[in-house]
Amino acid sequence: MILTNINIIDGTGREPYHGSIVISKGKIKEITTKKMEGIDLDDGYALPGFIDAHVHLMMNGHDERRIEKPLSLYFYEAINNMRATLDAGVTTVRDAGFADLGVKLAAEKNLFPSPRILITVAPLSPTGGHFDGTYKSGIDTTFFYPGMPKTTCDGVDEVRKRVREVIRAGADFVKIATSGGVLSPNDHPKDVQFSIEELQAIVEEAKFRGKKVMAHAHGNKGILNAIKAGVHSIEHGTFIDRKSCRLMIERGIYLVPTFLVTRYNSKENKDIPNYMKKQAKEISKVHKENMELAYEEGVKMVMGTDSGVVKHGNNLKELEYMCEIGMDPMEAIQSGTKVAAECLLLEDKIGTIEKNKIADIIVVKKNPLDDISVLSDKENIILVMKEGKIYKKDI
Repeated sequence: MILTNINIIDGTGREPYHGSIVISKGKIKEITTKKMEGIDLDDGYALPGFIDAHVHLMMNGHDERRIEKPLSLYFYEAINNMRATLDAGVTTVRDAGFADLGVKLAAEKNLFPSPRILITVAPLSPTGGHFDGTYKSGIDTTFFYPGMPKTTCDGVDEVRKRVREVIRAGADFVKIATSGGVLSPNDHPKDVQFSIEELQAIVEEAKFRGKKVMAHAHGNKGILNAIKAGVHSIEHGTFIDRKSCRLMIERGIYLVPTFLVTRYNSKENKDIPNYMKKQAKEISKVHKENMELAYEEGVKMVMGTDSGVVKHGNNLKELEYMCEIGMDPMEAIQSGTKVAAECLLLEDKIGTIEKNKIADIIVVKKNPLDDISVLSDKENIILVMKEGKIYKKDI
């Protein structure tokens, strides 16, 4: 297969160039500046398939009544979420909680259109923490079934066991909460969760099995604890300060800001209780300012949206918010391609349009370097390819 008559933004930071991409057996065989016989893309712009490092494919908003749904319906509904994500130009995701190994295997078997999926299975927090779905009424809304380990754990021995359970269940990354959350029934975003000893045990246990740890962390104390314990990425990072930024840079830790969910919860989300709305507004006030600080300090930022809490399929809107804190369009694009691939430990396979890499490619009508918002308009996305197979073609 040959994609021709396109401007190539290859994700490496190189200026766009005009040419053709030759694809064979799901990989990029050749890139040339020549026009060739093939699929003529009418002077469109080719980019690497985007990577969303923080999604929840199994979720559709803050739905406390999901426990009423038959288990099979829960999975069938997620198929639409995967299709919407792929159509938006996202060819790889890291699911930050509740997609299990069966979902990943179904996607790998091409049983339905889906991005490539890395999973965390069950995100972990202590009793009363962010991922404890037990309300003060005593009703437990935590979604649990065979193959889905429990999300709560307490003490060094139990956190070690739970990490072993999620890895046994197929986790590619271990997801934890070191602070409270915006949509938590029992805590505040600044609340500290897990002791240093527990966090160190989690990271150590994950390392034994070759896994990295991603940490949901809003409050700065939770961020610092996660950094000291040796996590791989900080998710959200709302109350981060300069000291934390510099420690992250020193230790090579990534930041996944999730602007999309922060904006949505503070302004548009009508489904959450009033106490959660109050927390969402507090978060929104400081999030943008502190992300500007983190960017100025030089923290490595990765595109992640928390889609699932927000509607699926709007993932590339995140890039506009990244430009608002000071990134230029090329930097924003790389945050969702090259840098995201590095964060997900897939830089040798995806993230750039280069010879011998997997052929994950999207094509848009207009130049996103002139206007980053063209990427969030799905009408502009005329082709989506994953592993050399075209899933969307509107030419």
